[in-house]
Amino acid sequence: MKKSPEKKVENKLSNCKYIFVVGGVISGVGKGVAASSIARILSDRGQVVTAIKIDPYINIDAGTMNPTEHGEVFVLDDGDETDQDMGNYERFLGVDLSRANYMTTGRVYQSVIERERNLEYGGACVQVVPHIPLEVIRRIENARDKANANVVIIEIGGTVGEYENILFLEAARLLKIKNPKSVFFVMVSYLPVPSTAGEMKTKPTQHAVRTLNASGIQPDIIIARSNRPLDDKRKEKLSMFCNVPVDHVISAPDVSSIYDIPINFEKEGLSDLICDTVGMTCGPVSNAGSDKWKKFADKTHTKNNAVNIAIVGKYFNTGDFTLSDSYLSVIEAIKYSAYSLGSKPVLTWISSMDFEKDPKKIKELSKYDGIIVPGGFGSRGIEGILKTIEYARKNNIPYFGLCYGMQLLVIEYARNVLGFKDANTREVNPSSKNMVIDIMEDQKDKVENKKMGGSMRLGAYPAKLKKGTIAQKAYGTDIISERHRHRYEVNTSYVKQLEDKGLVFSGTSPDGHLCEIAELPVSKHPFFLGTQFHPEFKARPLSPHPLFTAFIKACKKGK
Repeated sequence: MKKSPEKKVENKLSNCKYIFVVGGVISGVGKGVAASSIARILSDRGQVVTAIKIDPYINIDAGTMNPTEHGEVFVLDDGDETDQDMGNYERFLGVDLSRANYMTTGRVYQSVIERERNLEYGGACVQVVPHIPLEVIRRIENARDKANANVVIIEIGGTVGEYENILFLEAARLLKIKNPKSVFFVMVSYLPVPSTAGEMKTKPTQHAVRTLNASGIQPDIIIARSNRPLDDKRKEKLSMFCNVPVDHVISAPDVSSIYDIPINFEKEGLSDLICDTVGMTCGPVSNAGSDKWKKFADKTHTKNNAVNIAIVGKYFNTGDFTLSDSYLSVIEAIKYSAYSLGSKPVLTWISSMDFEKDPKKIKELSKYDGIIVPGGFGSRGIEGILKTIEYARKNNIPYFGLCYGMQLLVIEYARNVLGFKDANTREVNPSSKNMVIDIMEDQKDKVENKKMGGSMRLGAYPAKLKKGTIAQKAYGTDIISERHRHRYEVNTSYVKQLEDKGLVFSGTSPDGHLCEIAELPVSKHPFFLGTQFHPEFKARPLSPHPLFTAFIKACKKGK
């Protein structure tokens, strides 16, 4: 007798394990890195793992969010603009994820409303519960199928008790009812150590677990974050009052490198605990994957051969604080290449507006081994960045421009080498006579009609490289694929004039229309290069990006 389709789906569900990661007490507790680390250690033990991020925002994607409030926008190969945690998943797992692995409240509601409009609910009264949670489950299962995974890690954004993520917790509860032996919960919570009390406090985590219980969910494992390791007494307290076995309380103290976390989790026996708890047969702890990770993690602690890099940008300040998360992937890409070369990267954040307020400060750039200008939008701080690029070019300081950093490289060259003093981008000055950076043809209607969300040139596109250039030698190949996020491009009407004055467009789209990489030959400058794409999105701990590696090599040579 043949099994019904429903039975087949149920069997597939029962063969997959779903591990939900939720946060307690405070935001920014490290759920994303914890989820990534769990994914890593299970992958190293032979499991096929995929990871999902759920953001409780009404935004359809992360593309319209301010980076100083939300962190960087991480772009996937398929062009989805996602939360920065998706970057952590890709880097820790060493895989390319897709839009199936990312969802927001807005995206889920949009799907349900579109299905209702298309009569896909067969005339039923469509309600918040159960239809929204069921759509969440459908998306989780879709991500599972796309990756053919037997383990799905699902991080629910926010903190338990927030109104925004209740429906996602409800989806997790319903999925648990559907197959109780396949769904498990990890709470990442924070244990403060008030200076006036002098001891670590478990009460906030106890309350967080009670709040999670109110949603019909009991955590199977508690990962206890703090500025120091947990002692046995604190573990026993959490076990007693949170209804978990004492060995299911995992100590997760602050570390100097997030790449130590999978190793520390293994020291606590977390992968064995998960495999036993969820009923999976896992391979041995020590294998080629984990050994490579340990070697990489050891390199992150190097204290020798410092390379001093200035990151000059415009998305740093949030009140009285500096939010380096605006450029998280850039930071990590620098680290991977520096570590691979046995160097310690020392990063300094510089607001480009400092050079606009006090032009004399530009000379402070002479103390750095290299300068990076990451991506951005708009006119704020642009003149300061142009002064930065000019100083790097004239003083032979290695310069690496990413996206906007490449466009501004071209503008600076047009102004100060070609003599076009009003050279600009249409984004900043639509009335410029020398529009060396112009809006892409297919973007004009979108901007005019304010169709801004998810409408840029997004995702992976191929490019061909010119033989003998810095870029081609770094990649070691003639054809590459890189991720993009932009509306503006080099105006091809100026390419010949720029090339006649020495600038080399070493990478172009296959049809030759779009300028992907601009550089100066090493005979003129040790490293002066910009990319229209975002190479940082492809950098991985165990496979550093070749352009970042070439840049760090130039910085080391310049020392």
